[in-house]
Amino acid sequence: MIPVVWFFRVLVLTGRINFSPGLIIVVGITIGLFGIQCHAKIPQDVLIMATQIDDMITLDPAEIFEFSAAEYAANVYDRLVTFEPDDFSTVAGGVAESWVISRNGREFRFRIRPGLKFHSGNPVTAQDAAYSLQRVVRLNLSPAFILTQFGLNGANVHERVRAESEDILIIETDKSYAPTFVLNCLSAGVGSVVDQSVVQSYEVDGDMGHRWLRTNSAGSGPFMLSRWKANESIVLKRHTEYWREVPAMSRVILRHIGEPATQRLLLQKADVDIARDLGPDQIAGLASVPNVVVRPVPKSGIYYLGLNQRSDILRRPRVVEALKHLVDYQGLRDSLLANRASIHQSIVPKGFVGAIQDQPYVLDVEKARTLLAQAGYGNGFRLNIDTRNTSPAMEIAQSLQATFALAGIEINIVPGDGKQVLTKYRARNHEIFLGRWGTDYQDPHSNASAFAYNPDNSESSVTKSLAWRNGWPHPELSEMVGRAVREKDGARRAALYREMQRIHMRVSPFVIMFQDIEIVALRKNVHGFISGPTFDTVFYRNVTKD
Repeated sequence: MIPVVWFFRVLVLTGRINFSPGLIIVVGITIGLFGIQCHAKIPQDVLIMATQIDDMITLDPAEIFEFSAAEYAANVYDRLVTFEPDDFSTVAGGVAESWVISRNGREFRFRIRPGLKFHSGNPVTAQDAAYSLQRVVRLNLSPAFILTQFGLNGANVHERVRAESEDILIIETDKSYAPTFVLNCLSAGVGSVVDQSVVQSYEVDGDMGHRWLRTNSAGSGPFMLSRWKANESIVLKRHTEYWREVPAMSRVILRHIGEPATQRLLLQKADVDIARDLGPDQIAGLASVPNVVVRPVPKSGIYYLGLNQRSDILRRPRVVEALKHLVDYQGLRDSLLANRASIHQSIVPKGFVGAIQDQPYVLDVEKARTLLAQAGYGNGFRLNIDTRNTSPAMEIAQSLQATFALAGIEINIVPGDGKQVLTKYRARNHEIFLGRWGTDYQDPHSNASAFAYNPDNSESSVTKSLAWRNGWPHPELSEMVGRAVREKDGARRAALYREMQRIHMRVSPFVIMFQDIEIVALRKNVHGFISGPTFDTVFYRNVTKD
């Protein structure tokens, strides 16, 4: 049995009825007063997920740079190139059915797949693809660096990214890069193709439809946006003319449920089909539930601490090293993060080219105390740590608070929702930031450029990487990042990333702790849900229910 009010909310979200929220409450109270019970199951063609979507700030693929919104975009927009659910190692055709690369490695010539239609019914053309990429570069929002790193800018993008005809798109890079690197970047969210005529119709003051697209959609993917209510829910409806097989689900509903215990209860009662953020206690509690299956999915996300080098305390190398010895890596892995993460202390995720498994840091309070004394902080200090107010971030922060205290360091936890914490972090207004970083595309350069590349540490820098956010320029590593991404020999490129990571581990103001394992808990009648290695390779289009 599901709660009466939620029963009516499901009907509203799925489009079965069109009551106002106030009327839903009135009806629920009335039914409750008369003792009527409502037994209902989720409709066969509706998928409801309990998950955490409080980090969702925008729905514009030219701006999206958060986990939840990137997943949304992967299901609402087709990208120029993509990955198939059964093979995440090889780039496959998306909007582009094929491509040819010039001999000098600088020109990529894409042939657009015929017959594709946007949600509006408009055909998908090379002009739409060119406009979409130009738009990312010209708006120059957070993810734009994925394209601008190829020498594209507002002045030259119309010349270097252009439609030669209705079905031919040409992209020219400034240098010759490893072809797989360029294609991996175009498989990211910035490669989403938007409906040019629809977006331009909402343009205001030259914003290329940005204000409108922040809360609306104009894609060609398997689903289209129906409704988004921040920090509450997002509802998608299927695209009935999708070029692949039309999805079996007519609606997909993501409910923001911050508490893992509540997610488990909803799943156990069949009020949701999938729960995405369960902790060890909830997972253990589902072991005896016959109609639920729990599935671990290795991901590329990295849990880390960012230590702002604007802090007089945190810019001292011995303080940074001390903090790396004040994390209970094994204890957290064995308890709070059991089955949800593996210990990982380098910036390139396991499974990527050049990844290493070195783990030089363990919880060592005495060593940390010695280092702090050498730095002039034998009596400790007090700092703030910013983190999301969801699990497991809060529990990790509380563990850090306890182990840091063993060395005399007082940590004040400053929790906030995803939007608040990220906004503060991007403005470099934090002291210590506890976060989870996901790769923007499936190439080691994604994390190397984020954690180690900062050629301009000024406020006006165009490269606002994680190294920049933490005020940490390192010329040697920045040069190595640039060299590695241009290296075409696979073995030499992997060796460069291994060397780079070992330097980074020793000298950076980042405490890299864990690599993510997503635990997906599903009702047994749910099939075909795909959660790939990155946060934007999660696909709903193959889901069926029996």
